[in-house]
Amino acid sequence: MRIILILILVLIIKLIPKAQTTTDWFPDDLNIQPFAAHFLEPKTGFQYLFDLEKVRIDIGTTQDIIHWINNEHTFSLGVDFFTYTRARAEADFKFPVETIDYLFGINGGYKFKSEKREWGARLRFSHISAHLVDGYYDSETQNWMDDYQPFVFSKEFFEFIPYYKLYGVRIYASITYMIHVVPTDIIKGIYGAGFDYYAVELNIPAFTPYIGYDIELGGYNETYYGTNIATAGIKFGHPESRGISIFTSYYSGKSVHGEFYTITEDYVTIGINFDI
Repeated sequence: MRIILILILVLIIKLIPKAQTTTDWFPDDLNIQPFAAHFLEPKTGFQYLFDLEKVRIDIGTTQDIIHWINNEHTFSLGVDFFTYTRARAEADFKFPVETIDYLFGINGGYKFKSEKREWGARLRFSHISAHLVDGYYDSETQNWMDDYQPFVFSKEFFEFIPYYKLYGVRIYASITYMIHVVPTDIIKGIYGAGFDYYAVELNIPAFTPYIGYDIELGGYNETYYGTNIATAGIKFGHPESRGISIFTSYYSGKSVHGEFYTITEDYVTIGINFDI
């Protein structure tokens, strides 16, 4: 694995144009902006899941460490650290945590940007582990709820997302390959596509409306299942920089949480995200 990562780094460095290249360490903004409806994106905020009566709490960030800029071309290297947590909504403002997933990894990106169009790609190598938490444990019966038992869920994977953006509409495809995954019945390949659109041409001073859609095919026991995420909201702040988003979304497919990967869920959410 170390050899693969070293080869990727060497390839990126070789592709960086040497002439007239400027280097920006720890830039304020990301080279590749998060995809609005893609699930594995940095989020810091919460969502209420109406049909499940659950709350998802996200704490995560993506930080570019370095940008190499040559005219209209930008290369980047960065790091990812996410947690996404499911809690149960109860009376008296109580939210027992049921499950939590952790992600950390590295990413590399390339972007070409002109006045009218933009295209590029992002490659990530990440690790995810998932865990049941004491909020899913019934202290009176001393059993896990729904006769559920915690198990080891862990995976290391590469994710590659190329995209093309024209007149504010960004379309993309995604390919994920897991080099190691437990449980072993999970199919190692995930294939997806989607789009997002920020309506900057409306020139609304305070915020920017946006929409996004993402579909993925993954599965287990040699059977593929579809996952759909549609989202719409408004972002306060520049669309490609820091700000606050208020949004609603629709999710249909297998659970996003590793401990519940065989469970099918269908729900609408409303939430807030701090883009930091």
